[in-house]
This record gives sequence, C-alpha cells and structure tokens, in this order.
Amino acid sequence: MMPSFLTRFRHPAQVVAAGFGVAIALGTVLLTLPIATTERAPADWVVALFTATSAVCVTGLVIVDTESHWSVFGEVVIAGLVQVGGLGIMTMATLFTLLVSGRLGLRARIAAQAETKTLSMSDVRRLVLKVVLFSLVCEALAAVVLTARFVIGYGEPLGRAAYLGAFHSVMAFNNAGFALWPDSLMRFVADPWICLTVALVVIVGGLGFPVVFELARSWRHPRRWSVLTRVTVGVSVTLLVLGTLVFLMTEWRNPRTLGALDDPGKLLAAFFAAVMPRSAGFNTLDISQMYPSSWLATDVLMFIGGGSAGTAGGLKVTTFGLLAFVVWAEVRGESRVNIGHRRLPEATQRQAVTITVLGVTLVAASTYVLLALTPHGLDQVLFEVVAAFGTAGLSTGITPSLGTAGHLLLTVLMFIGRIGPLTMGSALALNRRSRHYELPEERVIVG
Repeated sequence: MMPSFLTRFRHPAQVVAAGFGVAIALGTVLLTLPIATTERAPADWVVALFTATSAVCVTGLVIVDTESHWSVFGEVVIAGLVQVGGLGIMTMATLFTLLVSGRLGLRARIAAQAETKTLSMSDVRRLVLKVVLFSLVCEALAAVVLTARFVIGYGEPLGRAAYLGAFHSVMAFNNAGFALWPDSLMRFVADPWICLTVALVVIVGGLGFPVVFELARSWRHPRRWSVLTRVTVGVSVTLLVLGTLVFLMTEWRNPRTLGALDDPGKLLAAFFAAVMPRSAGFNTLDISQMYPSSWLATDVLMFIGGGSAGTAGGLKVTTFGLLAFVVWAEVRGESRVNIGHRRLPEATQRQAVTITVLGVTLVAASTYVLLALTPHGLDQVLFEVVAAFGTAGLSTGITPSLGTAGHLLLTVLMFIGRIGPLTMGSALALNRRSRHYELPEERVIVG
C-alpha cells in the first residue's frame, strides 16, 4: 500500500503534505462523530477541522475547551492525532511498512528522509525505529512522574492521575498545547515537579531527533559535534536564557503575572514561559494579562521555534542560526560562510533565506487579513498568527472569537507551519526546471 501511495507523487515533499492532509481529514471525521463530544451531538465541522489540524500539526490552539467539550473518546482521538503528527506521517507510514513487509523500498526511504530530515538514506530504517522507541520511552517516563505527582500532591485517583499524566506527557513531548484544564497549567505555576517535567520533555522533543541522538553518543565531546548540533544547541540555550531574562524583567512587578509569586516562583514561571514558545503551547501565566512587550518577545520566540527534524515548529533555530552566520560573513566581507571548521554550502544559505522570507511574508499577509476580518488590535492578531504559523498554540484568548473565516485562516497557517513553507512550496511545484546555460552576470545596487 505504501509504495502504490508514493508512486502517485513526483516529489517526496508532496507525500509529506498529502500524509498530513489525510490525517487531518480522518481526524475531522472522527471528531464530528456524536461520541466525540460530551453532549453526544455532532461537533460543528469548523470546530472539528480546526481541532484536528491543531492536533496533527501539534499546535494546541483551540476554539472550545478540550475537557468540557470533548468526551474521553474525543480526547483520545486528539492525543492520537498529536502522536501521529509529532512523529511525522511518513515516519509512522515507514514503520508500518517495515512491520508488514520487513523491508523498505527506495521510494519509501526518500519519503521518510523528507520527513525525518536525515542526511543519508542508508540509515533511514534504523533511524525510524529509534525515533519511535525514543519517543515512547520519553513519554512513558514523563507520564510516570506526572502521574505520581497528581496522586501524591493533588490527591487524584490513580486511574485519573494516570490518564492525566499520559495525556499531558504526549502533548509535552510532541510540543502540542492541549490541556485538560480550562486555564492550561496555570494552577501549577509554582509546582516544579509539573513545570520542570513538562519543560524538560518539551525541550527534548523540540531539539530534533538527529541532535538528540548525536548528543546521546558524544555529549562529553562538543568538538566532535556536527554543525547541526552546534547551531541547534547554541541557539536554543541562548534563546532560553535570554527569554527567561526578558520575562523576568518585563513581568517582575506585574501583579497579574509574576508579581504575585515569590522569587523562586518567578524564576520558575519565567523559565517555563521562555520554553513554551518553542511551539509547546502550555502556559502557567495568564498571557492575556502580560504586557505588550512580553507579547512581542513571545512572538519572536514562537516565530523562531525549535530544532529541525523534531516535534517543534516555527522557522527553526537552525535556520535562525545559519542566517546569523550568513549576515556575519557578509558584514565582514567574507566570500564564504564558515561555521567552526566547516563551510556552509550556498544551497543551504539560499534555503535558509527562502524559508525566512516565505515565513515573514506569510505572517505579514495573514496578519493583514485577520485584522480586516476581526475587531482585535494588532498586538493580539499578530500574536495569534505567529502562534498558528509557529505551531506554538499560545493565545491571548481571542481564538474562539475570530469567526469562521478567521478560524479557517489559522487552520491553513497551522498546516503550512507544520510541514514548512519550503516543503509546501516544493509539494506544489510539480515540475523542476534546470537550465543548461548561464546568463551574463550584472551587478545590481543593493540597499
């Protein structure tokens, strides 16, 4: 079944886009079933489509409250969609092919490579199995910690605690922001067991599988790290530190956010607020009560996102880091972009610039359209658009009031944000043209 499915497409990116589309369509159908809602009535198709897209694209934006609107069946469907979307449609499809046939064809390898961002096809089979096993182990460990905390610290029955622990561990590792409380995780703002566990799992899931596996092999020898790992780790740590400091400075005296907490609680809440824009979507502070400066900082963090080939969304820290090196080389007048003792290929530089320009253009255009469709201000609308594009799932609280047109716009943004602007563009380009000649060169004034 897998090979016949792949033969319908000319480019692996098309397979990835189609796979996510099929998963969203299936999730929408399941969520419109009467059994999926607490009222045992069919959900509105826009709500079902938005929720299914948010789940498959591991975003976490919601129109309706997850616990009160969806039944246990609906919640399990959402968790399943998040799991499939987090691991990647083609990663799951490749795994099923391996289990059924015991072998992996060339087309399936290419498709899996497009999804997992592996640098060679020879180890795709082994990598896919490692990705699935690693994901399940991380989620299981986080579920155990959360379950124990819910039982010991909050008196939840074991069955309910296990359900809460498993649900939120899946959401955390896959960087999705669905929570079974109306206030997300705000009631646990000063609980380090909950906050640090969720934050750690979010970071691990958002680093990217190639980086995590390389760190596991040679974390004691940073000089042996690849350029991908160096850039991902360096930029991620920098953004986490700077993000924490920014939230501490801007929200320290805000009585509606950090101001009501003691000093250790402020540090914990600020760190959690800096981690979640990687595309996780949980919040322990009331985002609607933050200062606009904090919204802007969150916008930047959400737009950058997490690591490549992981569960995080956004522009990706790798793209952001590579752009910084490109700018630095241009400022210094160097003809080549070097990172450490390696030279960055020109094709990679163009790809980073293309992704960034497409992302900025898409966010700007979507913000303009949403401003025209809704009565909300620029700060809130921009926050919502960036959260959807970066699959972050954070919101100032205006998501339910955006109307059908606004919800459909965010649905498209989440879809494009998950599979990536460049992948989406490649999927839509049915033919690739290659020139067999070079045109005369002419310099153009820039700036």
